[in-house]
Amino acid sequence: MSDFRKLSGNVWASPQITVADIAEAAKLGVTLVVNNRPENESEDQTPGVEIEAAARAAGMDYRAIPVTMQSLSQKDVAAMGEALGHARGPVLAYCRSGTRSTLLWSLAQAARGEDPAAIADAAAAAGYDVSPVRAAMDALAAQAG
Repeated sequence: MSDFRKLSGNVWASPQITVADIAEAAKLGVTLVVNNRPENESEDQTPGVEIEAAARAAGMDYRAIPVTMQSLSQKDVAAMGEALGHARGPVLAYCRSGTRSTLLWSLAQAARGEDPAAIADAAAAAGYDVSPVRAAMDALAAQAG
Protein backbone atom coordinates (compact mmCIF):
# COMPACT_ATOMS: atom_id res chain seq x y z
CA MET A 1 0.00 0.00 0.00
CA SER A 2 1.49 3.29 -1.07
CA ASP A 3 2.27 6.10 1.35
CA PHE A 4 3.04 8.89 -1.12
CA ARG A 5 3.32 12.27 0.59
CA LYS A 6 3.04 15.45 -1.46
CA LEU A 7 5.95 17.85 -0.96
CA SER A 8 5.02 20.25 -3.75
CA GLY A 9 2.74 20.50 -6.74
CA ASN A 10 4.74 17.89 -8.60
CA VAL A 11 6.91 16.02 -6.08
CA TRP A 12 5.99 13.20 -3.72
CA ALA A 13 8.19 11.46 -1.17
CA SER A 14 7.56 7.92 -0.01
CA PRO A 15 8.85 5.18 2.21
CA GLN A 16 10.16 2.12 0.34
CA ILE A 17 7.94 1.27 -2.60
CA THR A 18 7.20 -2.04 -4.26
CA VAL A 19 6.62 -2.92 -7.89
CA ALA A 20 2.87 -2.76 -7.19
CA ASP A 21 3.18 0.89 -6.10
CA ILE A 22 4.27 1.87 -9.61
CA ALA A 23 0.65 1.50 -10.78
CA GLU A 24 -0.47 3.96 -8.09
CA ALA A 25 2.30 6.36 -9.11
CA ALA A 26 1.13 6.12 -12.71
CA LYS A 27 -2.38 7.15 -11.64
CA LEU A 28 -0.84 10.32 -10.19
CA GLY A 29 0.89 11.03 -13.48
CA VAL A 30 4.39 10.36 -12.14
CA THR A 31 6.96 10.52 -14.93
CA LEU A 32 10.12 10.00 -12.87
CA VAL A 33 10.88 7.68 -9.96
CA VAL A 34 13.95 8.62 -7.91
CA ASN A 35 15.48 5.93 -5.70
CA ASN A 36 17.41 7.51 -2.83
CA ARG A 37 18.08 4.20 -1.10
CA PRO A 38 21.38 2.30 -1.30
CA GLU A 39 20.96 -1.28 -2.50
CA ASN A 40 20.94 -4.00 0.16
CA GLU A 41 20.25 -1.54 2.96
CA SER A 42 17.82 -4.05 4.43
CA GLU A 43 16.63 -7.54 3.59
CA ASP A 44 13.02 -6.46 3.02
CA GLN A 45 13.69 -3.79 0.41
CA THR A 46 12.61 -4.26 -3.18
CA PRO A 47 15.73 -4.13 -5.35
CA GLY A 48 16.14 -0.99 -7.39
CA VAL A 49 16.43 -2.97 -10.63
CA GLU A 50 12.91 -4.32 -10.07
CA ILE A 51 11.51 -0.86 -9.37
CA GLU A 52 13.36 0.50 -12.41
CA ALA A 53 11.98 -2.23 -14.68
CA ALA A 54 8.41 -1.62 -13.47
CA ALA A 55 8.77 2.15 -13.82
CA ARG A 56 10.17 1.92 -17.34
CA ALA A 57 7.46 -0.59 -18.32
CA ALA A 58 4.91 1.99 -17.14
CA GLY A 59 6.55 4.68 -19.29
CA MET A 60 8.35 6.42 -16.44
CA ASP A 61 11.95 7.48 -16.16
CA TYR A 62 14.04 6.16 -13.28
CA ARG A 63 17.04 7.64 -11.49
CA ALA A 64 19.09 6.19 -8.63
CA ILE A 65 20.67 8.73 -6.29
CA PRO A 66 21.49 6.55 -3.27
CA VAL A 67 22.34 8.47 -0.12
CA THR A 68 22.87 7.93 3.56
CA MET A 69 22.89 10.72 6.11
CA GLN A 70 26.63 10.12 6.53
CA SER A 71 27.38 10.28 2.79
CA LEU A 72 24.99 13.06 1.71
CA SER A 73 27.03 15.51 -0.36
CA GLN A 74 26.71 18.56 -2.57
CA LYS A 75 27.07 16.18 -5.54
CA ASP A 76 23.91 14.35 -4.37
CA VAL A 77 22.05 17.65 -3.98
CA ALA A 78 23.08 18.67 -7.49
CA ALA A 79 22.04 15.28 -8.89
CA MET A 80 18.62 15.60 -7.25
CA GLY A 81 18.24 19.14 -8.54
CA GLU A 82 19.13 17.99 -12.04
CA ALA A 83 16.69 15.07 -11.85
CA LEU A 84 13.88 17.34 -10.68
CA GLY A 85 14.73 19.98 -13.26
CA HIS A 86 14.70 17.55 -16.16
CA ALA A 87 11.61 15.59 -15.16
CA ARG A 88 8.84 15.52 -17.78
CA GLY A 89 6.21 15.81 -15.05
CA PRO A 90 5.50 14.71 -11.48
CA VAL A 91 8.24 12.96 -9.50
CA LEU A 92 8.13 10.26 -6.84
CA ALA A 93 11.26 9.98 -4.67
CA TYR A 94 11.64 7.19 -2.15
CA CYS A 95 13.98 5.78 0.48
CA ARG A 96 13.40 3.70 3.62
CA SER A 97 11.05 6.17 5.32
CA GLY A 98 10.86 9.07 2.87
CA THR A 99 13.00 11.26 5.11
CA ARG A 100 16.22 11.16 3.07
CA SER A 101 14.25 11.84 -0.09
CA THR A 102 12.60 14.82 1.59
CA LEU A 103 15.90 16.15 2.92
CA LEU A 104 17.49 15.84 -0.50
CA TRP A 105 14.49 17.54 -2.15
CA SER A 106 14.68 20.32 0.47
CA LEU A 107 18.36 20.95 -0.18
CA ALA A 108 17.85 20.91 -3.96
CA GLN A 109 15.00 23.41 -3.65
CA ALA A 110 17.09 25.69 -1.43
CA ALA A 111 19.98 25.48 -3.91
CA ARG A 112 17.55 26.82 -6.54
CA GLY A 113 16.90 29.82 -4.30
CA GLU A 114 13.56 28.69 -2.88
CA ASP A 115 12.61 30.02 0.57
CA PRO A 116 13.86 27.61 3.27
CA ALA A 117 10.93 28.45 5.57
CA ALA A 118 8.42 27.58 2.85
CA ILE A 119 10.33 24.38 2.05
CA ALA A 120 10.33 23.41 5.73
CA ASP A 121 6.60 24.13 5.98
CA ALA A 122 5.85 21.97 2.94
CA ALA A 123 7.93 19.12 4.33
CA ALA A 124 6.24 19.42 7.73
CA ALA A 125 2.80 19.33 6.08
CA ALA A 126 3.86 16.00 4.55
CA GLY A 127 5.02 14.73 7.95
CA TYR A 128 8.77 15.25 7.53
CA ASP A 129 11.22 17.27 9.64
CA VAL A 130 14.01 19.03 7.75
CA SER A 131 15.69 20.51 10.82
CA PRO A 132 18.76 18.24 10.40
CA VAL A 133 19.61 20.10 7.17
CA ARG A 134 18.04 23.51 7.87
CA ALA A 135 21.36 25.33 8.29
CA ALA A 136 22.55 23.89 4.98
CA MET A 137 19.26 24.91 3.35
CA ASP A 138 19.72 28.48 4.58
CA ALA A 139 23.31 28.56 3.28
CA LEU A 140 22.34 27.15 -0.12
CA ALA A 141 19.46 29.60 -0.49
CA ALA A 142 21.71 32.52 0.43
CA GLN A 143 24.30 31.32 -2.07
CA ALA A 144 21.66 31.07 -4.78
CA GLY A 145 20.79 34.69 -4.08
